Amino acid sequence: MRLRLAAPAVLLSLALGACAPLQQVFQVPEVAVQSIGLTSLSLPGGFGSAPVAQIRVGLRVTNPNPLPLRLANLGGSLVIDGAAVGDVNFPNIALPARGSAEQVADLTLPVSLTTAASFLKVARGQLVTYRVDGRFSADFGPLGLQNFGPYTLAQGQWKQDPILPF
Repeated sequence: MRLRLAAPAVLLSLALGACAPLQQVFQVPEVAVQSIGLTSLSLPGGFGSAPVAQIRVGLRVTNPNPLPLRLANLGGSLVIDGAAVGDVNFPNIALPARGSAEQVADLTLPVSLTTAASFLKVARGQLVTYRVDGRFSADFGPLGLQNFGPYTLAQGQWKQDPILPF
């Protein structure tokens, strides 16, 4: 008799657990910037082509969950010393269960009068702070695409060898 009464209680607790929002069960992947570098910079002014900053960003994304995960898109805004300078997107990141994947993105960001000072600091080899604020979309197969964020995905300090002589 006890076994018959326990079975409905177990089924009820499983059903209620299944009703918990996916975001409470899912652990957010960790994003770490492995490398960041300004590879070239053209400045505003003159009659040449539009000014741009070329940046290479390397990420390591770690999945703490016991199941493999595919991030349909991880993207956000790159912020240097508190100023948003452009957007970064990493599409289609396949993450093994409790594993990680490395991604590299080559960015071409427009340089405006507002963002030129931030890029100049980096180009001169000065220390700056950066962060990537953004969101990601995880593909849960039959459960569909779920959006997460906004988060501060990564942050740190950026100092590189100068690429400008002045």
